[in-house]
Amino acid sequence: MNGAESLVATLVDQGVDICFANPGTSEMHFLAALGNNPKMRSVLCLFEGVATGAADGWYRMKDKPASTLLHLGPGLANGLANIHNAKRASSGMVNVVGEHSVSHLKYDPPLTSDIEGLSRPLSHWVRRAESSNTIAWDTAQAVAKAGEHPGQIATLILPGDTSWQQVANVPVLPPAVAAGRKVPSTERVEHVARVLRSGEPTLIILANKATRGAALEKAGRVAAATGAQLGSQFFTARIERGAGRVPIARIPYAVAQAAAFLKDFKHIVTFETREPVAFFAYPDKPSLLKAEGTQVHALVEADEDSELAFDMLLQALGTAGTAPLVQQRIETPVPTGALNPTSIAHALAAALPEHCIVVDESLTTGRESMSLTMGALPHDLINNMGGSIGYATPVATGAALACPDRRVFCMVGDGSAMYTIQSLWTQAREGLNVTTIIFANNSYAILKAEYANMGAGTPNERALSMIDIDKPSIDWLAMATSMGVPAVAVETAESFHKALIDSTREPGPCLIEVRL
Repeated sequence: MNGAESLVATLVDQGVDICFANPGTSEMHFLAALGNNPKMRSVLCLFEGVATGAADGWYRMKDKPASTLLHLGPGLANGLANIHNAKRASSGMVNVVGEHSVSHLKYDPPLTSDIEGLSRPLSHWVRRAESSNTIAWDTAQAVAKAGEHPGQIATLILPGDTSWQQVANVPVLPPAVAAGRKVPSTERVEHVARVLRSGEPTLIILANKATRGAALEKAGRVAAATGAQLGSQFFTARIERGAGRVPIARIPYAVAQAAAFLKDFKHIVTFETREPVAFFAYPDKPSLLKAEGTQVHALVEADEDSELAFDMLLQALGTAGTAPLVQQRIETPVPTGALNPTSIAHALAAALPEHCIVVDESLTTGRESMSLTMGALPHDLINNMGGSIGYATPVATGAALACPDRRVFCMVGDGSAMYTIQSLWTQAREGLNVTTIIFANNSYAILKAEYANMGAGTPNERALSMIDIDKPSIDWLAMATSMGVPAVAVETAESFHKALIDSTREPGPCLIEVRL
C-alpha cells in the first residue's frame, strides 16, 4: 500500500466516501487509489469551484463531509470562492491538495506556490502530509475536524512523494473522539425564558441546525407558547419549509425593508447566528439593522446544540406539551401572462413536488418573491451564505448526489451561472436529477440596484457596459446542449410552470431558460 492508497482507505473508513475531483499530474497516484477503491465514489468536475461547491452541497444535505481533490496551489485558488461560501454555511469539507515532491520543490518549478498560505484564511485546519507512514493519522484528523459542529474546512496537502512511497508499517490512527455539541448554559436559558414571559415583542432568529428537524419543530412549540416570532437571516444554509413545517419569516435583504421588519421588536434571541447586519455598508445607512433599544440575547452559540436548548427552554417555560405552529398548505393557481417575480414564485409554488430541494441564487428575480412559496408542498431551501456568486449550480450538483431520490431545482441568474456553468457537464455525466432555471435578463441586474443604493449617481453608457452581458447574448440552450443537458426556453408564466412540471417527469438534468 502506498501513501495515496492509505489516504483513500482512511477517508472511506472514517465515513468520507465521495471525492469531487479535478486532478493534475502530481495527483496521479491519488487518482489511481480513488479508482481502485470500490467504496469511494469519484466525481469529475471540470473546474475546481464546481468541486468545492459540490462538496458544500453534499454536506448541507448529508450532514457529513465530502472530499475534494485539487491540483496544487492554483487549483486550490480556483476553488476558494466556494470554499468561502461553504465556510460561511458551516459545511464540513476535506480538501486534498496535491503538491510537488519534496525533492522537486527545491528547483522552484512553475506550479510552486505557498499552498499553506492560500489555505489558512479559509480553512480551520491545515496540514502537510510529510510521510506515507503518517498519512492515515493526518487523514483521520482531517475528517474528524471536518465533522465537528459546526462543520469545518480541513485542508490536507499531499506531496507527490508522500503519495507514491510505500507505507512501511500498519497505519496508526488517532483515538476516536465522540462527536457531540456543547450544552447551552442554564443561565442563558433561564434569562431568555424571563424575556419570553415578559410579553415584550421578541424575534427568535434561527440558523444552521436550528432551521430543520426536531430543533425547528421545538422552535414552533416555543413560538406557539409565547407568541414570539420565528425568523431567519436573509441567507440560511438550509431551511425545511412548506406545508406542515414550522414557518420562519425571512428578514429582508434591503436595509430599509429589514429595519422596518425589525423596528417593533424589543428583544432578539439568536440560535447559532448573530444579530442581523447589512450585507454591505451603504452611505448614510446603518450596518446594524435592529431598532435603537432592541436587546440581543445569544442563547445558542455556533458550536452548541439548538435542539437541546429548545428542550431546556420549553422546560423552563413549563410549556413542553404545547403543539407547534405549522404552515398550512396553500393551493396556488397556475399563473398566466407575463413573467415577473410574483408570477415566477406562483409557478414555483404550484409546481414544486413534495420533498424537492431548492437551491436559490436568483438574486433580483427571487429576492422578494420567495415568501410566496411558503405554503407549497414541503421542501428544503438552500441559500448562499458567503455571497460569492457562482455557488448555486455546484451546490445543486452536490445536493443531487447526496439525495438521488429527490429532484433539485437550481434557481440562478444568468450572470451568476456563468461562473460555474461547467456544473451542467458533471450533472449530465452523473445523470443527476437537477432542473437548472436560468433567469436571463442579460445583465448583472443586482449590480444596477446596488449602483443606486451606493449613491454612485446615474450610470452612464460606459458604466452600464460593465454590468450588461447582452453583447453578445449568451445562448443558454446551446450551452446546455453542448454539455449533454436538454434545455427549453420560456417567455410566459404558464410555459414556465409547464416546463417545471415536465422536468420532474424524466430522470436526469435539464435546463429552463426564463427569458425576462
